[in-house]
Amino acid sequence: MLAACLFGILTRPVGFLAALWPANAVMLGLLIRFPKSAGLFGWAAAAAAYLVADLITGSSLQKAIVLNAANLVGVAAGYLVLRRVSEEVVSLRHSTAMFHLLFASAIAGAAAGLVGALANPLLFAGGAFEGWSFWFATELVNYVTFLPLILALPKAGDGGTGPERAVESRRWPNAAPALAVFASCLVAVLGGGPGAIAYPVPALLWCGLTYSVFRTTLLTAIFGCWTLIATGAGLYPHFIEPYDEKALVSVRIAIALVSMAPIMLASIMHGRNELLAELRHRASHDTLTGAANRSAFREAAERAFQAANASRSIMMIDIDRFKAINDSFGHATGDEVLVSFVGRVRNCLRNGDLLARMGGEEFAILLDAPGSRAEAVAIGERILDAVGERPVTLANGRTISVTASIGLAFSDDGCAGCVDSLLSEADAALYRAKQNGRNRIEFAASA
Repeated sequence: MLAACLFGILTRPVGFLAALWPANAVMLGLLIRFPKSAGLFGWAAAAAAYLVADLITGSSLQKAIVLNAANLVGVAAGYLVLRRVSEEVVSLRHSTAMFHLLFASAIAGAAAGLVGALANPLLFAGGAFEGWSFWFATELVNYVTFLPLILALPKAGDGGTGPERAVESRRWPNAAPALAVFASCLVAVLGGGPGAIAYPVPALLWCGLTYSVFRTTLLTAIFGCWTLIATGAGLYPHFIEPYDEKALVSVRIAIALVSMAPIMLASIMHGRNELLAELRHRASHDTLTGAANRSAFREAAERAFQAANASRSIMMIDIDRFKAINDSFGHATGDEVLVSFVGRVRNCLRNGDLLARMGGEEFAILLDAPGSRAEAVAIGERILDAVGERPVTLANGRTISVTASIGLAFSDDGCAGCVDSLLSEADAALYRAKQNGRNRIEFAASA
C-alpha cells in the first residue's frame, strides 16, 4: 500500500489530485481476494500507509488526514458492494462481472466524492460540486483501470480447474494485439484531437478476443495509465487543456467506460471457452468415472499408432463378477465400485497412458511406448495388486472385495489401422483370463 501511494503521489500535479492513484484499487482488490486482510489490523495498516506516504512527501497532517479519509471511505463503500457478489464475478469469469465492478467503482467514487466536496473548498479553494465531480471521475477511472488487474491476477501455484484458469503461459500466444495497442496509443498522441482516446479501442477489443482475462486487464491497465498521464500532461495535440477540470472529468469518465469493453469481452470469451471445453470433455469422457469413452479411445489409439513406429500395448480389463455385485447390492453400489476401480487403475498408469471405459465394467488401456513387454506386464500386475489389495469402502460404510482380469496385446511398430485387431486380440486374451480363474493376466495369441 505504501508503494502504491508513493507511485500515485509522483503523478500528482501541483494543486490537483493524482493523475494515477492505484492505491485504492489495490487495497480494495486485496480485501476482496484475501478476506482475512479485511480485519482491524489490515485497515489500520493501510491507513498508516496512506498517512506515511503523504507525510514523507511533504503534505501537512491536516491535508493528509482529509485526503486519506476520502480514500478510506471510498474503499469501504466499494468493499461493502463487492463482498456480496459471487466468486465467479469477483474473479471476472462471468459476463456481467464488469457491470458489477463498474457499479462498485461508481459507489466508491461517489462516497469518496462526498469527502472531496468538503475537501475541495478547504484544500484547493474550489467549489463543493466541482470537488465531488472531480473526485468521483478520478476515483472511477482509477478503480476501473487497476481493480480488474488485481482481481484477475493469477494466484501463485494456481493450477486452475478449467481450461482458462490455468497459470498463464510465460509466452504470449500472439503478440499482434498487444503491439496494436501500443501502436494505436502512439498514433493517438501523434494525431491528437477530440477522438484520440478512442483510437486504441479496436486493438483492445482484439486483445479481449485473443487473450485471457488477466492479459487483457494488463493491457487495458497500460492503456488507462498511459491515457491518464498523456491527458494530464497535455500530450494530445488539439485535445484539452491539462488544467481544464470539466474536460478532465469528462475524459476520465470516458477512459473508464472504454476500459470496460475489452475486459467484458475477455470475460465473455472465457465463459464461452470454458463451456466449449466442458462440452468437448463430456463428448469424449464417461460421465460416471471420468475415463475416456470408446470413441475417444479409438481416435487416440489411431493417432498414436500412426504417429511413430513405436512399441505399444493395449489392455482389456474387466471387473470380475461385476453382475453379481449389481444383483446383490444394487446399481448404485456398482457405480461406487466402478469409480473406485478407475481411481486405483489410474494410480498405476503413467502420464502418456490412456484409460477408457468401453462399456459396462469393461475398460481398455493404451500404453504409450512402454519400452518392453516386461514393463507392460509389470503395469498390469500393479493394476491387479491395486484393485485387489483392499476392499472397496462404500458410502454406507460397507466393504466389497473386488478383483479384475486383464488381456494384453502387443504391437512392435506403428501399424496404421491395427487398433481393431489389437482390441480383438486383447479381448480374446481377457476371455481366457476369465476362463482360467480370473484375477490374472493373459496374453494375446500373437504374443
